[in-house]
Amino acid sequence: MEFLVGTHINFLGHRRAAFIVSAVVILIGLISLVIQGGPKPGIDFAGGVLLQVKFEQSISAESIRESLDRVGVDEAEIQHFGGDREAIIRLMEAEDAEEQDLAGRILSQLNEDNPGNTATFMREELVGPKIGEELTAKATMAIIYALIGILIYISLRFEFKFAVGAVAALVHDVVIVLGLFSITGRAITLPVIAAFLTIVGYSLNDTIVIYDRIREDRRKLYGKSFVDIVNTSLNESLSRTLVTSLTTLLVVLCLFIFGGEVIKDFAFALMVGVIVGTYSSLYVASPLVVEWQIRQEARRRRKHG
Repeated sequence: MEFLVGTHINFLGHRRAAFIVSAVVILIGLISLVIQGGPKPGIDFAGGVLLQVKFEQSISAESIRESLDRVGVDEAEIQHFGGDREAIIRLMEAEDAEEQDLAGRILSQLNEDNPGNTATFMREELVGPKIGEELTAKATMAIIYALIGILIYISLRFEFKFAVGAVAALVHDVVIVLGLFSITGRAITLPVIAAFLTIVGYSLNDTIVIYDRIREDRRKLYGKSFVDIVNTSLNESLSRTLVTSLTTLLVVLCLFIFGGEVIKDFAFALMVGVIVGTYSSLYVASPLVVEWQIRQEARRRRKHG
């Protein structure tokens, strides 16, 4: 399936404006992260207790929160899971929860406050802060190693400037999604880290397809300026890029709408990542390569001029 065939969009003519837009969006996200004191850690990283509770009848999140207040739990995230009869309760930074038998007291209070609507635990997970610190370090290193590997791979397959453009676009995508998570108050959990790595892979795949087309067009369009060659390659790849992005976005949107609360943040990260990744392939990765090439040519002219 192809559409938008034979387009002549001047992508590179708008590269400076695109750089400004990206810089503003990134800056807003970074300001939010500074104000919030960094990304909001989920239970996987901050430590705490996760409880999955099932009731015989439907129950509101407000009723569950009232029971938690009576137990002395002030901060908790409550999300319905698979319907109004099941709920996920996340208790952050409950370091001594096991010693206090916090889960048992919560279950007793829920049953006491809701006679005839018996509550039972389907799942109970305790994550200590030390484990959270280890997960944070490993997740950070996973992303760093992925970026280093990508830099080496693209340098070998193309040129170093192509690798720098690709990695810059990937960092651009992850930082924007991370900033949006901070602005919307969403927590960073292990599934969200998985989503970040998926975004890196998706965006990179799209960028490499465009880079391949640029390499082919440099041989076919020998004698044309590098700017014209890249513009031609971007237009030739546009149909494939949009079809891939739209079909992927449709699936992720369905996950976001119908996937339930547990997978919603994962789907949200992917949804934003697909949009931002498509944009960065067209307006960040390749334009950065063009800027590098223009400066290289200018230095050569000054050297020999």
